[in-house]
Amino acid sequence: MSKKTRWGALLAWLTVVVLQPAQAALEIVITEGVDAARPVAVVPFVYEGISPLPSQVADVVASDLSRSGSFSPLAPNDLPQTNIGAESQMDLSQWIATGAEAVVVGTIRERGPDQYEVGFELIDLLRAQAANETSAAGNQDKAHIVATSAVMISAAEFRRFGHRISDIVYEKLTGIKGAFLTKIAYVTVGEQESRSRYQLRVADYDGYDEQMLLGSSEPLMSPSWSPDGKKLAYVSFENRRSEIYIQDVFNRSREKITSFPGINGSPKWSPDGKQLAMTLSKDGNTELYVINLATKALKRVTNHYAIDTEPAWAPDSKSLVFTSERGGRPQLYRVYLDSNRVQRLTFQGEWNLGGSITPDGRSLVMVNRTNGKFHIARMDMDSNQMQVLTETYLDESPSVAPNGSMIIYGTSHNGRQVLAAVSMDGRFKARLPMQVGHVKAPAWSPFLQY
Repeated sequence: MSKKTRWGALLAWLTVVVLQPAQAALEIVITEGVDAARPVAVVPFVYEGISPLPSQVADVVASDLSRSGSFSPLAPNDLPQTNIGAESQMDLSQWIATGAEAVVVGTIRERGPDQYEVGFELIDLLRAQAANETSAAGNQDKAHIVATSAVMISAAEFRRFGHRISDIVYEKLTGIKGAFLTKIAYVTVGEQESRSRYQLRVADYDGYDEQMLLGSSEPLMSPSWSPDGKKLAYVSFENRRSEIYIQDVFNRSREKITSFPGINGSPKWSPDGKQLAMTLSKDGNTELYVINLATKALKRVTNHYAIDTEPAWAPDSKSLVFTSERGGRPQLYRVYLDSNRVQRLTFQGEWNLGGSITPDGRSLVMVNRTNGKFHIARMDMDSNQMQVLTETYLDESPSVAPNGSMIIYGTSHNGRQVLAAVSMDGRFKARLPMQVGHVKAPAWSPFLQY
């Protein structure tokens, strides 16, 4: 078997697997890392209204913080007070005694038909403790209220505003922008032959508000978000050949971008949203190309007899990371677009593929094969030190959260393909299985506007 045939067979095996139908939203199951998380408290928001409460915003916030891997919310039975909606109603000495670093309190007030005013406060208990130790007894210094907000929303917006609160809390406590108000795209595959056997779906990062964007009887692969979060590029075999499309997430309109003979694969948006990098074999070899989406002008980036594939943009748009067999086995390389100069990036392990640079430019995330096992790994771009982050089975398709804190990827669990997540330091791990069916090829969206 030739190198090209062997590499193509590997990609097909990793990405096109016949699975059972998926019919339900993703559910996040935390598997490791809770013990290392920082303790915080989220108090059920006080409700003032005559209609039944649509949902509890505090539940969304507590779940978000828990799933971040950075925080461990106190259990409801460990909260010293519950019917409080503001710092002024808190007994700070009781809260400080819990050991929590911060507490979120809030109110939900019914203002009219399907109109609710939701407000919250984030109280830094470490700052409160320090203030109490240095002030006169009974002096309540409110400088430890580090965030507060109130908005008017409908019942349908409760979860979304809960994610917004989580983003604010996460950023205030870590200094890193929160990524709870984001979405993921992924592909599901059904076992039975049908017109929608393959489905491209989008959901909130936590699996809620799932929507099917496209169903097809032929494979759908490699979704990639536009920088504004409004469109997805992907590969479709609907016409019995690989073609690259761009689809609007909201109005479902779509445009065919390439349909050249041979491979049309691995589309990736440039950070400015004006270009797509992709893999094409229209000129014989499998090479990297960049297309200008406004003019449709196509530029060939690599030129080598070995297979070059899986491009990913560097944050500054000046280079692409890609997978190539030009060194004999699949490894990660970087090509600089101004000169087409190619630099090899990875040397550890048998194979390294599917690479992408984190948003801060400091790390390279990839699939690493060592001793025949495929795992997600991270390499420091300065020191070249590599850390294997996962211990799951047949890991693939890593996608980094826009704040660089987490990686979502495809893996196998109990004989089924599922999604999983791991923190950038490898301490926190979770699975995101479907209630029914199988799922793969995840892509984490950019930051979205509320």
